[in-house]
Amino acid sequence: MGQDKSLKALVSKIASPYPQHVILYGPPGVGKTTAARLALEEAKKRKNTPFYEDSRFVEVDGTTLRWDPREVTNPLLGSVHDPIYQGAKRKLADGGVPEPKTGLVTEAHGGILFIDEIGELDHMLQNKLLKVMEDKRVYFESSYYDEHDENIPLYIKKLFQEGAPADFILIGATTRDPQEINPAFRSRSAEVFFNPLTRHEIQEIINNAVKKLDVRIEPEVAVIISDYTTEARKGINLLLDAYSLVLYENDEQEKEDIIISKEALYEAIQNRRMTPNNQVTASSRTETGKIFGLGVHGFLGTVVEIEAVAFSARDKGEGKLRFNESAGSMAKDSLFNAASVVRKITGKNMNDYDLHVNIIGGGAIDGPSAGVAMLLAIISAIEEIPLRQDIAVTGEVSIQGKVKQVGGIREKIYAAEQVGIKEVLIPRDNTNDIHGLINGVKLTPISTVREALKRVLGENEKIVLNS
Repeated sequence: MGQDKSLKALVSKIASPYPQHVILYGPPGVGKTTAARLALEEAKKRKNTPFYEDSRFVEVDGTTLRWDPREVTNPLLGSVHDPIYQGAKRKLADGGVPEPKTGLVTEAHGGILFIDEIGELDHMLQNKLLKVMEDKRVYFESSYYDEHDENIPLYIKKLFQEGAPADFILIGATTRDPQEINPAFRSRSAEVFFNPLTRHEIQEIINNAVKKLDVRIEPEVAVIISDYTTEARKGINLLLDAYSLVLYENDEQEKEDIIISKEALYEAIQNRRMTPNNQVTASSRTETGKIFGLGVHGFLGTVVEIEAVAFSARDKGEGKLRFNESAGSMAKDSLFNAASVVRKITGKNMNDYDLHVNIIGGGAIDGPSAGVAMLLAIISAIEEIPLRQDIAVTGEVSIQGKVKQVGGIREKIYAAEQVGIKEVLIPRDNTNDIHGLINGVKLTPISTVREALKRVLGENEKIVLNS
């Protein structure tokens, strides 16, 4: 699955004498559900765990569950069919006997309750589920229940008096950010993060799917699919789209003679209106006023092209600063912070230049992490010194020229690796965030803008820095 570390973290949290509830975070199609299933199977094999051979894996989609204030339809927690309810048994209804129905929490007793998209679960239902998790039982209520009624069967009395067992381990999966998840769930749960799949992993998944389909593909097909998606499910669906097109056009051919061509794949891609994940490519050349920054949206990192151009102002001290507003207010604040550092670094007054800074594509940037990259692009434009195009930079810049810690480091490094970046400059305070991270990118911690300049200037070290 390409999620070995995440799977190890998940198994370690449930395969112990004191298993924990767990929330899995990550983009869609990266194997969260499969990992949860495998984790239970692995836990069953290990000693000192509360799971046994018959422990169940009960799966439900949080988007389909809604709280019913009548409490007569609740597949998650269980419900009570009152005598007047249409679904009540005739024999019980005639005697005025309410009938409790156990739900998925009881079905999962002694095993795993897996709720996909737990962030979409109805808020009232979340609160009731939290109560069940605390009590390890689910209780039933009905205004029709009379404990002194001799017509009530013993099993119904037992359910009303003692409740139904619901001692399970909850594994919730979500594509939402942690801050969007109910804090009460987070406080009761361990958290495991799943990374987007790499291009190599997508290609491996596609090649395995080809073997199962028992067809042949042109060599470029798996590579092309990996350019367009980081989701295993979407990649396989794209392969199936291309396969269907080939079958349609070659209806008379035998199956063993079918070859999925890249032309058929591109037709399927066009039908889906898809664009490549990363439309930027690192190179060994240098360019003036241009650098790669790094951003993150949700669980996906992005490589951001930042460019700047500087001209001497027509009137000294009357220069103007232009910036594409669509990049967001945070990016604009980062730009003004960067502009304040330019004079400290170069000794030149920004007001003497007409400066235009552009985020190519105009995409919004979350947070201040493009500050250092913007500053380097501005200095490069003013000094007319080219920057390396195989380096990406992330970090907030302070007005004193220090590089401050930012979030989403792992996602950003992943994105950089996908476009061929050789080196990523990260804030030194983020060093602990990359512990154990193995990839093909050199990671260089920096504390100041001056350290960043030394890395991106390439062979040109003649820039005059103001001391």
